[in-house]
Amino acid sequence: MESKERQLFTCLSPALLNLYDISNSVVVIIDVLRATSTIATALHNGAECVIPVATVPQCIELGEQLGGITAGERDGKVAHGLSYGNSPFEYPRDFIENKKLVLTTTNGTKLLHMALDRGAPEIITGSFPNLSAVCEHLIASGKDVLLGCAAWKDRVNMEDTLFAGAVINSIKEHFTIHCDSSKIAETMYLEAGADRFEYMKERGATHYYRLSRYGLEKDIRYCLTEDQANVLPIFKGDRLVVI
Repeated sequence: MESKERQLFTCLSPALLNLYDISNSVVVIIDVLRATSTIATALHNGAECVIPVATVPQCIELGEQLGGITAGERDGKVAHGLSYGNSPFEYPRDFIENKKLVLTTTNGTKLLHMALDRGAPEIITGSFPNLSAVCEHLIASGKDVLLGCAAWKDRVNMEDTLFAGAVINSIKEHFTIHCDSSKIAETMYLEAGADRFEYMKERGATHYYRLSRYGLEKDIRYCLTEDQANVLPIFKGDRLVVI
């Protein structure tokens, strides 16, 4: 029988990351709407890599150096000066295959760099489109786990918490979990059931309304649907790749 000595914690906001020891943890960066969903999709469709950067100027500079695609958003819209945005539908295989994507987003890329600065030994990205790949990797990893929700400008959000709950519900038998944030996340996930889109809509999730104002309901539905881009993005050097 497998030992449950490994610990799992959920950090519901980047503002709380300093409370967790991540020195022996796989850190899962979760930004369901939409950064980590888009990362999984681009890599699933054959992108050579995704390079997450913190700022728009960095994105433009690195994109020019590498001949990559510069992309990203601020507050849900394509950032000024960038060629593409943060929608998974912008990166079909016939466009993104064998290309480098340099990406900056409001929340997800920020949290990834925070985890790096705090010495995380392994960083992956997670979203509903690659839920199974994430869960399988965490079970096999042999490390503790921190589910890191990117949230919205440090404010806890519903969709990242739902994804953390989905992971916990799938892998909890392999871990010791003494973490109220994890219990809250799993409770929300079970309450939501299969139709997470309607759950967020009915409860007035802020990011649902933020994106739906721009006509992005199709993006929201995709980002809340399991295993449509079931690859494991893992951070190596300065970029996310599939190995």
